[in-house]
Amino acid sequence: MSKTIKAIFLDVGNTLRVLTDNEPHQARARKRITELVGTDESPESFIEKVNLRYKEYRKWAFTNLKEAAESEMWTRWLAPEFPKDRIAANGVELTYQYRQSMGYRVVVPNGKEVVIELFKRGYTLGLISNVITSQEIPDWLRDDGLESYFTSVALSSVLGIRKPDPAIYLYAANQAGVDPSECVYVGDNLNRDVTGTRQAGFGMVVILISPEKLKGSEFSEENTPDAIIHEFSELLEIFPAYPQLSEKNIRTVSSINR
Repeated sequence: MSKTIKAIFLDVGNTLRVLTDNEPHQARARKRITELVGTDESPESFIEKVNLRYKEYRKWAFTNLKEAAESEMWTRWLAPEFPKDRIAANGVELTYQYRQSMGYRVVVPNGKEVVIELFKRGYTLGLISNVITSQEIPDWLRDDGLESYFTSVALSSVLGIRKPDPAIYLYAANQAGVDPSECVYVGDNLNRDVTGTRQAGFGMVVILISPEKLKGSEFSEENTPDAIIHEFSELLEIFPAYPQLSEKNIRTVSSINR
């Protein structure tokens, strides 16, 4: 068996970047949020309130497979009691700071090197991510010098649709100018990242998952990926320096579970 893969699309959270604790970083973000909102409430108390409201927003987003605009998220869910004009005007910055209040995000080990090597091997690269902020990922790509490696960046915060809606995958493939059947998606969620990719007609899906989490996972016809990896760097074992994959390149679920 062989597959022609021309484009590799990556998830961001828990795939290319991971969240780490950094209390000084998080404290600065909490303080900035209260300044932007204009509240005298302590940053810690206010963030607790926002976190509870964010859970309600996520229920809406998951149910509808939609992502609200940042201004709407804050005026409707996270800070509805404050002046609407002020909150809407600060929506982008509030969302960015709220993400920072959760922790500090870093690229996975060898992540940058793997991206550059895949690009050198001739693959078109893209990002497809469910993320509430329109600012964070573009800023990170620019600051880390990765911006030029990605032809397509599809963010739910910009498009208003979330994975597993196949529309977000199809948008990314179209933006990259590659037929979906010649695209692969690399994610970390067996259900969300496999089902939407399949419905969009992507040629392949790879799941990055720890051995511990894999042991507790249940596979079905709908959520079984073509390949499973435990480290991001293993992508270099699957994707050689040409867009033709042979059976030996693909670490299937059955071989992983033996």
